[in-house]
Amino acid sequence: MQASYEVNLDLIRAQKLEQSLRVQHVYECSLEAMLSGIEDVYCTQRDDYLTYDDALAFAFESVAEHALKASQEHFGEPRSISEVMQLAPEERDRWLRAAQDEIQSLVENQTFELVQLPPGRKAIGSRWVFRVKRNADGSIERYKGRLVAKGFSQRPGFDYNETFAPTPKWASIRAILALAALEDLELESVDISSAYLNGELKEEVYMKQPEGFEEKSPDWVWHLLKSLYGLKQAGRCWHEKLHEVLTKLGFDRLVCEHSVWVYLRDGVRIIISVFVDDITIASKSKDSIQRVKDELRAHFKLRDLGPTSWLLGVKIERDRAKRSLSISQRQYALDILERYGFANCDPVGTPMDPGLRLSADMGPSTPSAAREMQDVPYGQAVGSLFYLAVATRPDIARTVGNLARFSKNPGMAHWKAVKHLFRYIKGTLDYKLTYSPSSSDELFTSYTDADHAGCPDTGRSTSGYVIKMGTGAISWSSRLQSIVALSTTEAEFVAAVSAGQEVLWLRNLLTEFGFDVSAASRLRIDNLSALSVAKNPEHHGRMKHLDLRFYWLRDEVAKGRIEIEHLRTSDMPADILTKSLAKPKVLEMVKMLGLGT
Repeated sequence: MQASYEVNLDLIRAQKLEQSLRVQHVYECSLEAMLSGIEDVYCTQRDDYLTYDDALAFAFESVAEHALKASQEHFGEPRSISEVMQLAPEERDRWLRAAQDEIQSLVENQTFELVQLPPGRKAIGSRWVFRVKRNADGSIERYKGRLVAKGFSQRPGFDYNETFAPTPKWASIRAILALAALEDLELESVDISSAYLNGELKEEVYMKQPEGFEEKSPDWVWHLLKSLYGLKQAGRCWHEKLHEVLTKLGFDRLVCEHSVWVYLRDGVRIIISVFVDDITIASKSKDSIQRVKDELRAHFKLRDLGPTSWLLGVKIERDRAKRSLSISQRQYALDILERYGFANCDPVGTPMDPGLRLSADMGPSTPSAAREMQDVPYGQAVGSLFYLAVATRPDIARTVGNLARFSKNPGMAHWKAVKHLFRYIKGTLDYKLTYSPSSSDELFTSYTDADHAGCPDTGRSTSGYVIKMGTGAISWSSRLQSIVALSTTEAEFVAAVSAGQEVLWLRNLLTEFGFDVSAASRLRIDNLSALSVAKNPEHHGRMKHLDLRFYWLRDEVAKGRIEIEHLRTSDMPADILTKSLAKPKVLEMVKMLGLGT
């Protein structure tokens, strides 16, 4: 078993994003480490070991909401009560009312009690976060003040213990959306107001009184009875409270996805997906969804958002008559094009020049070359592109992953490739990922491919897979392999193992949703030798040196859960996840993935 790495999650600390957001706690991740094929990553924020895929999802999905706000919000908000008091009277009064509303909601929620600080205890600080919330047209909806605890000063074992709170994989979210389209389900959303304030604290936590709202003398502090934004355990407390409520309502939390719950009783199926305070509910019956909303409203203050049209910054459009659902990020793509100066660039037809092989040798090797790159926002730009690649654009996943490998020491050749990708995005702004019925009789279709020895720096190969429900991709991956494959067959087999693991996870997900997946799931591969190795133990030849874990796929084939099937290379949609392609081939692959205008 390969040794685990402990990394300081450090990828999405894009300076412009941080400055724009003024966020103290940013989920970060070492992309370089993960793309090097490390099997386990120790995440200090979660205090847990994460697999490559979970760590990647955590790093980028957790900042999705922040990234969206960075592109939408006005950044002239005050940062403290002191700054509020320096504003013009009319503006000052708006922000003071927002702060007063926040304090009042905390009082009504019985979040704290005012006490004298016990001997031997320390009180953590707090800060005000002021934001202008805007409507879709950019007009001001309201002024909002939020009191945030300075959780960075909490001490393990004193102020907090466990902090892990799950968020759903994008593959889970897309699977639910695809099912909504194919099964013609009702799909609606609710937003839990001040969700973290509903969590009940188990630890004894004291906090200094908030600026501008001090009572009595300074030695009087807030004894927190319920969770508060900024506390290290806030997300976990909220998740546990929601789980408690949903369990009482008859829902079961999925074993394979802890942010998704399902209700299966008397022929009724209700699926609930939760991303922090955003709850998406899917069911055949609109009445069933309404009953769930009413039950949740009895426990939490919520906003009924009606039919789901936006989810984590992703636009959702439906054509119920055609059982079609599309997801897209046009506005987000426009925003990052504008942010990095590519709003008026000329489009190109490929994510990367098909003749280009980037390497670390292209990085700056002289002081003058390094100075030339000092003001180039390489890491920030690639970080911004990742949300597109993770959420709705599998066609750029391989290119973004390739570019990210050089974030530590990028050169002008790497930056030129980033600019090329922005030009491709400019020409494909209207791309949508669409789920609609297909001719296949399978619940989902799976494809895997590999590019042997494609990395010029390490000789390692790239694994790629895509899994579709109906016409659209719900799960995809483009990843540098953790070993140096000695042959094309070996590279394809290693890639198939990775794809097979995702297939098995998806089978578990659908089983927990109540679907019959007793038949074998077909995994399509375009290499006959790798197919033979997966099916027949006697064809192992020179691959005996492979770690035993790679032979897991053979067991799954023998058990009848996965069936390996050959597919012509020309029909392989995973091809775009392993290598750079020419424009005609890109257009073919894009269509196979379910992307289009």
